[in-house]
Amino acid sequence: MRSSQTWLFPFMFLTLVLGIAQAQTRPNLSGTWKVNMSKSDFGRGPAPEARTDSITHEDPNLKDTITQSNQQGEITYDMNYFTDGRETTNTIRGNEFKSTAHWDGDQLAVESKGSLAGPVTLKDRWSLSGDGKTLTLQRHAARTIGSTDQKIVFEKQ
Repeated sequence: MRSSQTWLFPFMFLTLVLGIAQAQTRPNLSGTWKVNMSKSDFGRGPAPEARTDSITHEDPNLKDTITQSNQQGEITYDMNYFTDGRETTNTIRGNEFKSTAHWDGDQLAVESKGSLAGPVTLKDRWSLSGDGKTLTLQRHAARTIGSTDQKIVFEKQ
């Protein structure tokens, strides 16, 4: 009986260490983030005049309150995610989006599907700089009329 327990301890220890190491690679995205328009590239998509994201992140819950303005005025809406892959439903200007989010190393991968003047799929990858002052969103937006890639750079306020 004792020999079977001998191999179990190193396995349990290794599992614990790997779990802690994985948890440490997951940054906390909480904060108020303002888009740096000069460092961002909106591709073929319309660029807002301004955008600020207020993120509350307590894994696996993440809430992103987005306030952006353009020629049509200002809009504020919430996007809620579970970072463990569970699906959430969010509403943007009366349009329903289904989203899933999960960690891929130290990046948060989010996929959202919905409709804004036609079907759209958004594949986002969020990454935080080493100093915690820059949050970058890499987005691939696919619509029936074509697709575009965007790089949106946020600075912590």
